Amino acid sequence: MTLQAESTVEAAGAALDRAVGWLRDHQTDPGWWKGNMETNVTMDAEDLLMRQFLGIRTAEQTQASARWIRRHQRADGTWANFAGGPPDLSTTVEAYLALKLAGDHVDAPHMAAARAYVLAHGGLESTRVFTRVWLALFGEWPWRLVPVIPPEIVFLPPSAPLSLYSFGCWARQTVVPIAVLRALRPHRTLGVSVAELRAGSPRPAPPKALSVPGLFHRLDRHLLVGYERHPVRPLRRLALARCAEWMIARQEADGGWGGIQPPWAYGLMALDALGYPLDHPVQQAALAGLDGFTVHEDSPDGPVRWMEACQSPVWDTCLAVTALLDAGVAPDDDAVVRAGRWLVAEEIRRPGDWAVKRPGLTPSGWAFEFANDGYPDTDDTAEVVLALRRIRSDTADSAARKESVVRAVEWLRGMQSRDGGWGAFDADNTSSVPARIPFADFGAMTDPPSADVTAHVVECLCAEGLTDLPEVRRGVEWLLRAQEDDGSWYGRWGANYVYGTGACVPALVAAGLRPDDPRIVRATEWLSAHQNPDGGWGEDMRSYVDDAWRGRGESTPSQTAWALLALHAAGRGDGAEARRGVAYLTGTQKPDGSWDEPFHTGTGFPGDFYLNYHLYRMVFPVSALGRILGRTEGSAP
Repeated sequence: MTLQAESTVEAAGAALDRAVGWLRDHQTDPGWWKGNMETNVTMDAEDLLMRQFLGIRTAEQTQASARWIRRHQRADGTWANFAGGPPDLSTTVEAYLALKLAGDHVDAPHMAAARAYVLAHGGLESTRVFTRVWLALFGEWPWRLVPVIPPEIVFLPPSAPLSLYSFGCWARQTVVPIAVLRALRPHRTLGVSVAELRAGSPRPAPPKALSVPGLFHRLDRHLLVGYERHPVRPLRRLALARCAEWMIARQEADGGWGGIQPPWAYGLMALDALGYPLDHPVQQAALAGLDGFTVHEDSPDGPVRWMEACQSPVWDTCLAVTALLDAGVAPDDDAVVRAGRWLVAEEIRRPGDWAVKRPGLTPSGWAFEFANDGYPDTDDTAEVVLALRRIRSDTADSAARKESVVRAVEWLRGMQSRDGGWGAFDADNTSSVPARIPFADFGAMTDPPSADVTAHVVECLCAEGLTDLPEVRRGVEWLLRAQEDDGSWYGRWGANYVYGTGACVPALVAAGLRPDDPRIVRATEWLSAHQNPDGGWGEDMRSYVDDAWRGRGESTPSQTAWALLALHAAGRGDGAEARRGVAYLTGTQKPDGSWDEPFHTGTGFPGDFYLNYHLYRMVFPVSALGRILGRTEGSAP
């Protein structure tokens, strides 16, 4: 395709070449890419609190983390959950507590401003459950007012109305150690207090008695709390032992749990509370592994330390391979061949928790992280297959890739949910019960099918020539049912309707919908209507809770690229909107070939927890520019 104006084509081509060079320079010797992943300062505050609980917090760690936390304080003294976002009460409380640990005086202007906000918005009494768990660990909140998750839940079969496998994998791995901590109710010395953050607010009124939340509230307050006072001792001891076994069996090669920070921190503390010393191999491995999730930087004020909540090398690598191939890099280029070899070696060949719902399915798939063999996900697997199938190299590599792809495709087919869509980690993880319990006041608790994941799987299967499979046709029907009235799609794992639409349009076109199909036209018209005056696209994370923000926000390279990928797939890569989007990318590129992107565009828990993938600003613009320019494989430097 052409962009009509020769100067635009030349500028876009030069920008693409610079970006390809940047990606080449940032590939590791083994073949993988990994961009840092920013979240919010709760990760850093909770890391210090965990180390205080374990008795291993150092002054150097504390001061380095405090510098990072102070850097992210808003002008009004609060902290947000994403760049440019509104203040968040619980995040502000946890940041304030961490700075008190670091020695910041309560009357310092930044602390006084934070405290004023907390008190004006309900104080500690209005924080979320996870924050109150952290406070309870140090005697700053009564355990009796923390919702109960009895450790005996570990005995319930998957078919029970509420079992561990009713939760999404991330929640499941967090619930088990918190259940242990709630049962043991440890109280460690903090050394400071946040009593000044108590507002004296009354307890919220309980939900209506005849409602489902009301039923669970009364179950928690009147039955479970009573049982916690007088549990059946032999059963409780067995439950705690079984929880420890459950956690230890799922510890990954890097020492963590699920490749994410929350169950990692809670797991360390739960095992410590159960009597596992820090020199126990399980605890040693967990502590050592956290070092790999710690980012160290220099600043004028001194060393800075911050925590990644997760790492994304498999995801980053497969997207980088696709980007390079889209940009015209040869399919037998050393960069993509090395990356493909590394990806093939990362295929998971043993069953994980997904096998509870799909026990007869042959294991395969890829996880997001370096080490998360218990939880491969369909999203990574689909994108890895899309990358691997385009690589060409010697016979041995080729055979291994083909075998991996065949296994992965069969695994993806088997992971389809009954309604025709795909969730990320489990099939049919759609129970409404976990979201109704008092514990569940933060983020997504289950893993139902989503439009973006389903689109990626459909696109993957179509690329393999399987368009007429029943699974694909049901997936397409699911996507068409999920389209919003305005023509967009909701994005579960990326922000938000721009991401969902950017995934669904290419998938549906790959599945056979014509660009002039009314569903495709409505989607592209929605994108056109939400293009910013600067030519880019952006969407603020508030769109997850406020429809007024749908498709609205400051332009970013990654979100602009998602829109361009959809327009290109719909045959509108030559249109005025695409030309303006390309001009935005070329005009905002830095001299080294990269782009800046301070905003969070990835999603952990919609409405609560967000991610800034540092490589998104590179891989998606490279793919978009390469496809729109019509680069053929082998034409790029």
